[in-house]
Order: sequence, then structure tokens, then C-alpha cells
Amino acid sequence: MPSTSHPTLDELCVNVIRGLAMDAVQKANSGHPGMPMGAAPMAYAVWSRHLRHNPANPSWFDRDRFILSAGHGSMLLYALLHLTGYDLPMQELLDFRQWGSRTPGHPENHLTPGVEMATGPLGQGISTAVGMALAERFLAAKFNTPTHTVVDHFTYVLASDGDLMEGVANEAASLAGHQGLGKLIVLYDDNQITIDGATDLAFTEDVLAKFQALGWHTERVEQGMDVNAVDAAIVRAKRDTERPSLIACRTVIGYGSPAKAGSAKSHGSPLGPDEVLRAKEALGLPPEAFWVPEDARTAMDARTKGAELEGAWQAKWQAYAKEHPAEAAILDKALRGDWSVDAEALPRFEKPIATRAARGDV
Repeated sequence: MPSTSHPTLDELCVNVIRGLAMDAVQKANSGHPGMPMGAAPMAYAVWSRHLRHNPANPSWFDRDRFILSAGHGSMLLYALLHLTGYDLPMQELLDFRQWGSRTPGHPENHLTPGVEMATGPLGQGISTAVGMALAERFLAAKFNTPTHTVVDHFTYVLASDGDLMEGVANEAASLAGHQGLGKLIVLYDDNQITIDGATDLAFTEDVLAKFQALGWHTERVEQGMDVNAVDAAIVRAKRDTERPSLIACRTVIGYGSPAKAGSAKSHGSPLGPDEVLRAKEALGLPPEAFWVPEDARTAMDARTKGAELEGAWQAKWQAYAKEHPAEAAILDKALRGDWSVDAEALPRFEKPIATRAARGDV
């Protein structure tokens, strides 16, 4: 295992994420440490270099969306939310998977600020993300004008092999390719391990060829643990505005663990206290549990930049609302969840009619 005793700031931040995941799972004596340890570099690349969001306002409308479709690796998302400045204090990480905490075993959007949707059932996250990207496309077409762009955000997904095995994910991917959802970017955590063992026990298809056939831009990043390599692939994906993108990143599950890296042993259970210490030593981390140095905390804090991003969008929105008040009122009403309609304006049906036809008339 390579030494990181003199890490770069990026390496330090990535290893801090890994350390928090190891510690939280170990303290709870339950969870999935391996995925966060392997996928930390690719998630960090998204959150530190691409994701437009405001931790002080998780519901800002034109934020980028990040969906952890591989919801079993929830501590990866919780560490990112904590470090970037969301209302998820350290005590919530200490209470991972405990009754009453905001850090359940799988992410819940109604519970934890910054979580976009509940994920856990495989295929659910990536499929719903297609719907989110489709909504962005629809709203942009309906409300943007040649001089005002008020809908313009990306949807990022971190998916596992289990997600891509599901039939619903394939159906959704087909729709995304057909619609050319160029602002949908899926990072595939291609670690070649399931909870039962190697993926080739049940999954040997050519994933990239399949997504190419579905109309996606695809790319393989062999150095999926390299933040810069993942970052460069995301940049290329964002340039392809006509197709959704799948980036297959070759990673090592449980990276850092001398005895369990690359093994199903790190998938669905704690590493064990002794192995946690060995992994921290290999990664250049101190043995202290839940250690976060100020350098990493400062580097990852996204609150100032997030406020600036939302402020710039609010200025665009005000200009749009002034010039297009009727359209702005419609969008604002929808965003507030106000679906009230004039009941007198609805059609009346005097004879039996198929529900699909009635729905179309309404």
C-alpha cells in the first residue's frame, strides 16, 4: 500500500473521508466501509471541482443534483455533507445508523439536509436521476429564453455494479439515451466486487458497449482512484451536450486496508478495530477516531462559494421575473408545490371514459 505521509491537500481530503467512513461504521458495528474507501476520490472530484450547490440552502432550485445510487455506501455522502458545511454536525456521524439520528444506514431525503432522494434499493437512484435530468431539460425548454437562463444544472450519479444489473436501470438508461440528456453524468464505481464475491459470479456483460448502444457517451478511467483523472473525464463528459455520460472508474473497494482491500470482506461489515488502525497507518492518518484536520475542513467548506453561486442565480432570476412576470409566476408556484387549479376549468365527463383518455383531457 503506497504511503501518503506527505500527501497533497486533495489526498488529505480524500483520506479524511475514508477515515470518517471507517470510524463511523466501526463505531456502529454495522455498515459498508469498503465502497466509501474506494469511491472517495471520484466523489471528491465531483464535490470539490464540479458540483454547484449551497450548503446553507439545500433546496436552492438551480443547484446541481448528486445522487448516491449506491446507497449502502451512505457514509461517503454523510462525510461529504459534513465536510462541505451542511447542517450535519460531527455528532450525527458519531451516531451513524443509530435510532433518531439523521445518518441512517441508507440516505433519506426527508431526514438529512443535502440528500436528494432516498436510495438503497439497487437501480432506484440512477433511474430517478434520469427523471431529474429529464425535468431539468423540460423546464429549461419551457422557461429559458435567448437572454435569460434560469434552469441550467447537472445531475451527477454515483452508481454501483448492483445498480447497473437492475432491469429498471436499463430501462431508464434507454430513455436517457433516447432523449439525449447531456446534463446527466453517471460515475460507475467499477470495483469488480459484490457482497458475495467477484462480480464475474453473475455480471460479465460489456457495460460500456451496452450504454454506447443506448446512445450514451462512455469512457473508462483505469486510474479511478486518481482525482485528476476522474476530474478530466467529467470535463469531457460535460462537453458532450447531446448525450448522457457513463464514466466507468476502476476502483479498489476497501482501499487502504492491508488485509481487506479488493475483497468482499470490506463490503458489508466493519473492518474491525485492529484493521482500522492498520488502514489508517497505510493511508497516513493518525489513529484518532473521527479525525478532521483544519486544512481539510477549510479546503472542503463550500458555504462561501455556494452563497456566491446562489446569489448570482438569484440576480438572474430577478432579471427574468422582471422581464417575464407571467412565466416566473408559473415556475415559482410550481417550485412552492402549489398545484391548485380552478376546478371550474376542469373537463366534465358525462359518460364512462378510459382513465388514460380522461387524464389526457385534464
